[in-house]
Amino acid sequence: MIKRIFAPLALLVVASMVLAACGGGPAYECTDPLGCVDVAPGEPIHIAYALVISGPDETLGVDSRNGIEVAIALKGQVLGHDVKLTGEDDGCSAEGGQAAGTKLAADPTIVAVIGTSCSSAARVAVPLLTSAPANFIVISPSNTAPDLTLAGNENQHAGYFRTAHSDLVQGKAAAEFAYNEMGVTKAATIHDGSLYAEKLQEVFAEAFKELGGTITAQEAVDPNGTDFKTQLNNIAATSPEFIYYPIFIKAGSLITRQAKETAGLENVYLMGADGLFSPDTVEGAGEAVEGLFVSSPDLAAFGSDYQAVFVPKYNELFGTDPISIFHAHAHDAAMLVFAAIEKAAVQDEDGTLHIPRQALRDAMYATSNFPGLTGNLTCTPTGDCADPKIAVYEYHVGEYPPERIWP
Repeated sequence: MIKRIFAPLALLVVASMVLAACGGGPAYECTDPLGCVDVAPGEPIHIAYALVISGPDETLGVDSRNGIEVAIALKGQVLGHDVKLTGEDDGCSAEGGQAAGTKLAADPTIVAVIGTSCSSAARVAVPLLTSAPANFIVISPSNTAPDLTLAGNENQHAGYFRTAHSDLVQGKAAAEFAYNEMGVTKAATIHDGSLYAEKLQEVFAEAFKELGGTITAQEAVDPNGTDFKTQLNNIAATSPEFIYYPIFIKAGSLITRQAKETAGLENVYLMGADGLFSPDTVEGAGEAVEGLFVSSPDLAAFGSDYQAVFVPKYNELFGTDPISIFHAHAHDAAMLVFAAIEKAAVQDEDGTLHIPRQALRDAMYATSNFPGLTGNLTCTPTGDCADPKIAVYEYHVGEYPPERIWP
């Protein structure tokens, strides 16, 4: 009887010793409140993007996607695993953000989403991507609407980050350029109803008035319109010296052309923002592009690796220099995600990765003085990770990129 009891026990002890010697042991148990992503040995870590990759604003999203691919190429593997990149077109619109967010949120293999390109898409996509059942982290290279990272705001969501500046920074810089550098005291603005444009022109207007200037008119246009003469004539009647229209390429290029043809506006300074930083603006505006200013991230303030490492790799992969303005921000977004995975993941001896989603968020929020291309990045409790520096560029006919002129 004693022999019968102890024989099975001896077998269990021997079996456990064999398992331990072979790297076995207890199976990983996910206790993370947001769940875990398991990546089997030899399988890639799945990162997705939600960026505008078609239509009149596609250079913005394609350039950011290229920046992600450069990051993947430079990084190589993450904890012994390749990185797989898939994605959806956010359309630079609320409708596109809804569609992209819905599709991506249904894929539980995704660890993080890099996007969206545009703040209007983020407004609807981010809640889908950061809440249950998806619980992804989302990090945007180009969302700039201030309310996306303002504490206590209904549009600020846990798990959302950005490497782009807030337009509280860009709008103020544009106003300082207009008032202090160009010496104008009367300005008008135009927006297209998008979250990005409406808020940015508002920030510009408030900062310009605080400096001592006067806002003579604030007009709105249809981003899909083709005739803006009514709005431009309304503006001309107020005799501004400067017009700030932080809108996108299709309408922005046409406004640039039509402003030069509007009586009273022939010699008025024209200025857009980073949404017009594209070779398509040169093509769309034609000869009227001469002298057009745009406020955008300051490429000259980027780290030395930008010119020495990033740009050559971009050229190697895509056969061209960067085509828009947020490629380095997208690179930094991807690198922040990779670093957070390395901090949060639990790795089995056979190479299996377990990535706890809340722990991954915590690692992102804990980011401090991360050496990015765009600066030393530190993430705030509401997801602002940028080290923002804004410059002003001037377009010339037949030339791209535009010339950096300030500061």
